[in-house]
Amino acid sequence: MDLATIIGIVAGFGLVIGSILLGGSLSAFVTIPGIAIVLGGTLAATLISEKLGVFIGAAKVALKAFFTKDVVVDATITRLVELATLMRKDGALALENEQIDDAFLAKGVRMAVDGLAPDEVHGALMSEMRSMKERHRQGHRIFRFMGSTAPAMGMVGTLIGLVQMLQTMDNPDSIGPAMAVALLTTLYGAVLAFLVFNPIADKLECRTKDEARNMSVVIMGVDSLLKGENPRFMRDKLDSFLDPKQRQGREESE
Repeated sequence: MDLATIIGIVAGFGLVIGSILLGGSLSAFVTIPGIAIVLGGTLAATLISEKLGVFIGAAKVALKAFFTKDVVVDATITRLVELATLMRKDGALALENEQIDDAFLAKGVRMAVDGLAPDEVHGALMSEMRSMKERHRQGHRIFRFMGSTAPAMGMVGTLIGLVQMLQTMDNPDSIGPAMAVALLTTLYGAVLAFLVFNPIADKLECRTKDEARNMSVVIMGVDSLLKGENPRFMRDKLDSFLDPKQRQGREESE
């Protein structure tokens, strides 16, 4: 579970709700028609712009913002070096019985053990990485669209509220409450856009970059395995994916 995402959403909504409670009643800021227009309208517009399967897939991708574990590139490098050491000592078949948690790495090692040509292995892994990026990019695009649509739907709700208010101008007592309801839809749109949809899109982009970087490490590492490179040389080459602090921390731990 990603604590940063959970803490951010809870803190964001907590600050908004807390500010409301300090100045009045929370019920004054709740209007069911406004919620229906902003949230329902945003979802409806998204369904119009995308295929149903893509929309459902984006919802699954969004779970990565909450529940995906951090990708640890250093651990992947260490595992690749261990496999290279074992392969150098006992041959490629020794990798067949190795327990590998990373599914992408396991696939690369399995193809290497099966004796496929290096170019074929490299091409297959690169194709899977490109597919992952494209699949995630669809999710990013949908949440970006929702982030730009929610404020617009808020304005639609405001216009509807203003029209309804103008129809009751003969009753001065109803103008204030009607104006408040009209403005609430703008508030809903802004909150959803800047506390939910856009931040989730940003988080998913970060997740995709981290996953792609880890997959790049695997691809380069499997290439090294197939070439029979020295494990120490492999380590030095793969360390280029780490920042200087990570390299220093690993060297000190060793």
